[in-house]
Amino acid sequence: MGIPLLKGTEIDRLRLAGQAAAGTLAWVAGRLTPGITTADIDAWVREDTARRGGTPSQLGYHGFPASVCTSRNQVVCHGIPRKDERLEPGDIINVDVTTCLNGFHGDTSATFLIGEVSAEARHVVDVARRCRDAGVAVVRHGAKLGDIGAAIEELARAEGCSVVREYGGHGIGRSMHGPPHVSHVGERGTGITLKSGMVLTIEPMVNLGRPGIRLLPDKWTVVTEDGSLSAQFEHTVLVTREGCEVLTRLDPGAASA
Repeated sequence: MGIPLLKGTEIDRLRLAGQAAAGTLAWVAGRLTPGITTADIDAWVREDTARRGGTPSQLGYHGFPASVCTSRNQVVCHGIPRKDERLEPGDIINVDVTTCLNGFHGDTSATFLIGEVSAEARHVVDVARRCRDAGVAVVRHGAKLGDIGAAIEELARAEGCSVVREYGGHGIGRSMHGPPHVSHVGERGTGITLKSGMVLTIEPMVNLGRPGIRLLPDKWTVVTEDGSLSAQFEHTVLVTREGCEVLTRLDPGAASA
């Protein structure tokens, strides 16, 4: 299966989907406080996604039972919202929103600090954000896919953190997940050549401890093997001749649109 090269009205629709997802994430972020449940987050994502004219891409995807992934503390990704999971001061939580709007998908996530957190928690969240941005910074027409993973891994290692290897970013557009797989570790100058019109997610999962992970019995929730904290940030990016366009970077006013 080839990698789509999008253009024209396809890109216009992708921009709208990306801004819808970014707006929902920002709207939910403003409501995160100690005492709320991850089920509350799921309800808010459903409400706000509908208000923007979209549908949650994750809901029902391969049987996923919620509209959003909520990954708290040692959860690496794919955490399922629950009524009995309540946020507490000192937690970190990743909220992963994907919105389908007019047949196209926008995918974004961020990790948030709940109340006063430890220096270690603040560190892994900061490193994960910077790792995402380091990956985005190397995206351009003619770059190699391995350049993304190399930039991310180099930064994480320099900061004493590790990068999860089993999960990565992906192509996105008319489908939520498509080729190519975007590894967040790699070697510069390897992999496919990026071309203008490709759309990718860059979403490194950065662990405070070792990179090992394990899957819980629910077959969705992934946690760090050593129990260390994990953080993640994600953008959807369009490859251009000049570099890239971050489709899920929030435009002013989108959070309340």
